Order: sequence, then C-alpha cells, then structure tokens
Amino acid sequence: GVWRQTKALLFKNCLIKCRTKKSSVQEVLFPLFFLFWLILMSMMHPHRKYNEVANTNLGTLDTSMLVNFVIGYTPPTRMAREIMKKVASDHFEDGIITEEYLSEEELQEASAFKPSNFVGVVFTGATSYQLRFPDSIAMASIYTESR
Repeated sequence: GVWRQTKALLFKNCLIKCRTKKSSVQEVLFPLFFLFWLILMSMMHPHRKYNEVANTNLGTLDTSMLVNFVIGYTPPTRMAREIMKKVASDHFEDGIITEEYLSEEELQEASAFKPSNFVGVVFTGATSYQLRFPDSIAMASIYTESR
C-alpha cells in the first residue's frame, strides 16, 4: 500500500543522496554560506540612529537662492495650511511657492517631475512633520543611512 511505496521512495532518495555526496553537501552548505555572508554584511554596516540636534541660531538666511522655490505639503489640513501660509508670507516675502497634495504618493510623484528646488513636507501630527528632499540634493555622507 501507501506505506510501502513511501518507504521505498525514501530509501531510493537516501541512496541517491549517499551516491551523490558532493551535490548533497553543496545543497546544505551553500544556503548556510549565503546566510553567513548576509549576517556578516549586516554586521559590517549597522543601521545608525541619529539623535536630535539642539536648537541653535543659524544666522540670517540668504533669500536670493530661494527664488521660485516650491514647498509641497500633505495632508491638506487646516493646521497645515495655516503653518505653510505663515512660512510663505512671514519668513519669505517672495520666491516661495506652496502647493498642497492629497496624499504622500502624490507629493512623491510631484517631486519627481519638479526641478531640484522642490521640498516636500509631510505633516505626521498637528505640528510635527517630516521633510522629503529630492535625490538630486547632495547630502552629507553621515546622514545617508538614516535618510
């Protein structure tokens, strides 16, 4: 019956594995080698978490390089609109353009088609946010891993 066929199939597979020892060893050692290699690579390049930077006075801003600068933000809530309106009108009299997007995906698509003077702001709470820079902006090498 079924038990005899299963036992014969297992015996046949054991004979094949015993006769082809080289390929059997490779079947076991190659995955272990690649697993060891991945662990070694992850240990060589650990993920770094950077702490917050204390508030410091950075001095005056040269607004001449902010001509036609675009700041896109999402989600378009009342608080986000007020914050972005205050940023555009109070701090930069001219040259800053603010655009609102319905979702973060739309913001990412817009940043792909906009020139390098586009920065995205994603509001995660009422007053907390995350900045999204295009890939063309050169960043310091110490911040690239946590970007």
